[in-house]
Amino acid sequence: MFQDTQPATLADDGSDPWRSFRVTSPGEIGALLRQLRDSSVPLVISAPDGATLGTQVWAIDTSQGRVNFAADEGHPQLARVLAADEAVAVGYLDSVKLQFDVHDLLLVRGVRSCTLQARLPQALYRFQRRSAYRVRTLERHSPTAHLRHPAIPDMLLSLRVLDVSIGGCALFVPHDVPSLEPGLALQAVRVELDGETRFIATLQTQHVATIPPGNGGLRVGCEWQGLDSVAERSLQRYIDQTQKRRRLLSLD
Repeated sequence: MFQDTQPATLADDGSDPWRSFRVTSPGEIGALLRQLRDSSVPLVISAPDGATLGTQVWAIDTSQGRVNFAADEGHPQLARVLAADEAVAVGYLDSVKLQFDVHDLLLVRGVRSCTLQARLPQALYRFQRRSAYRVRTLERHSPTAHLRHPAIPDMLLSLRVLDVSIGGCALFVPHDVPSLEPGLALQAVRVELDGETRFIATLQTQHVATIPPGNGGLRVGCEWQGLDSVAERSLQRYIDQTQKRRRLLSLD
């Protein structure tokens, strides 16, 4: 059940390679925790020694700066999690992975139940789930993939990127361009999603579909192959920012 809820690895040297996905606003952190609570989202609290505990956000006390998690006093790994100097909580809101540190864990016993209490986190991370949700790119940024046609190396292509996810992307291939069949490896593709999101990648074509009449072309679904950490962080940031922009546009 919790295979996807392993914490993202953060740097040990004090730097933060994921700072682009860090939320530090108390208001936004509180809103995300309330969403976790109201939706009864399953969470996993992990200790450095590998001990894990399945739980949920039970209550939030902003005046005291505390958050309470559901707890089963008979859980075999509860004592190890409580004894840890630090722990990390991970869960999902739809396609977004949330991760935050858990400090000062304390078991609070009531008449009929008990809870785990901790300090409210001062930072929270939002990561796009790897295998899920795609975002439609913003046309005004002219997101493009530049590559050589694998069957015609002298042919340079500049193909519009229709949508992206952490797992892959979709390319628009006009009707006058030789088709890209499923199973092809597209090497050294220069991906330019906006002015700040540019990287080199290998793409594996997965499926081809005809765009509805009037657009005259094919939609080629592709999977990223071996993205390096810099490219992956850049892509994560782009997806996160595009989601936010589309939400704002929908409110206008």
